[in-house]
Amino acid sequence: MSLAAALDPVAESNRLLDFAEAAVRPDGGFWWLDEAGRPDHGRGLHTWIAARMTYVFTLAALGGRRGATGIAEHGVSSLAELFADPVAGGWFASVCPDDHAPVEETKQAYQHAFVLLAAAAATAAQIRGGEQLLDEALKTVEDRFLDDRGRVVDRYDRGFTHAEAYRGANASMHLVEALLPVGELRGPRWHQVALGIAEHLVHEVARDHGYRMPEHFDADWTPLPDYHRERPRDQFRPYGWTPGHLLEWSRLLVQLEATVSDPPGWLLADARGLFSRGLTGWAVNGRPGFCYTMNFDDTPVISSRLHWVHAEAMAAAAALHRRTGEACYAEHEQRWRGFIAEYLRDGVHGSWHHELDPANRPADGVWSGKPDVYHGYLALLLPGLRPAPSAPVQLAGSVSGG
Repeated sequence: MSLAAALDPVAESNRLLDFAEAAVRPDGGFWWLDEAGRPDHGRGLHTWIAARMTYVFTLAALGGRRGATGIAEHGVSSLAELFADPVAGGWFASVCPDDHAPVEETKQAYQHAFVLLAAAAATAAQIRGGEQLLDEALKTVEDRFLDDRGRVVDRYDRGFTHAEAYRGANASMHLVEALLPVGELRGPRWHQVALGIAEHLVHEVARDHGYRMPEHFDADWTPLPDYHRERPRDQFRPYGWTPGHLLEWSRLLVQLEATVSDPPGWLLADARGLFSRGLTGWAVNGRPGFCYTMNFDDTPVISSRLHWVHAEAMAAAAALHRRTGEACYAEHEQRWRGFIAEYLRDGVHGSWHHELDPANRPADGVWSGKPDVYHGYLALLLPGLRPAPSAPVQLAGSVSGG
């Protein structure tokens, strides 16, 4: 049996979930897990982890996994109570485990996008508290994080009185992801918002850069190509362009095309363009694996291999193969499935190594521990689903609008 075939979607998904269950914190939220799956009590409690865990276990509940509904309910209540700001509204980025005080008081679009995604999934799955959380998250996103052009404001102070003079493609991408189920549950105008974000960042900006997506912008959406040149290993705002995000955007465009009414032709064309450009990040040092970031001359900046990049590559290839029927995409999917099975899958401690060095050995230069199963779980799940409706709505078997 080949390595690619050994990565059985059902068995591997359950293996990821078995590992992730150790993150559940009885007093609310989810721990950051170390390489062996032990809670790292020094990491604090992060909203993005709680929201992603809630989303994944909601999908698992819809798939019939025993105990997943209880974890999803735990996640929804944690987001509604532990991470929410009862004074100014919105959600803190992280809180202290001891007294639940905010560690970082800024309000960030990235975390809010994942709260919205988790809430939409919980609503589709009829998880207790999900619909109320969706209403609150959607109102916050609409009132605070979408400007008058429908573009994403990245970060505010605690009271939403001052916006940082920075805009980012990453938060915008994840809001597009969240708006897919939101549009199915709250009306198709949200799909048009998602389409507008994608049209600006992909069809205008990335296409003008040869499908190299600039990650960082000023408040007027002028690209900042030198942003964080001195901090290239940043986990959320790295210098350069990111092959993994091109592949993730590629998959989202295929989903958008299948979701919106009368989809424009550029969605598929740009999905292909992003995918093709993303391929330049593969095996840049002669060894298999995608590098983390690249310069705009297509030379590597950080050659470490992050697990999420390979998960998104596999999902994008599967989406394009299903959409086009072209064998090259199936070949890429199998290649990257095999890479995950050979190098990223941790057969000793569980889950997937979150980072490898350029020689494909476990490393921690960018990430330490294994706090996230979201990318891996989706890479295993999505190839078995249609591109639309969204995964939670499709699994729930119900589509409604308003």
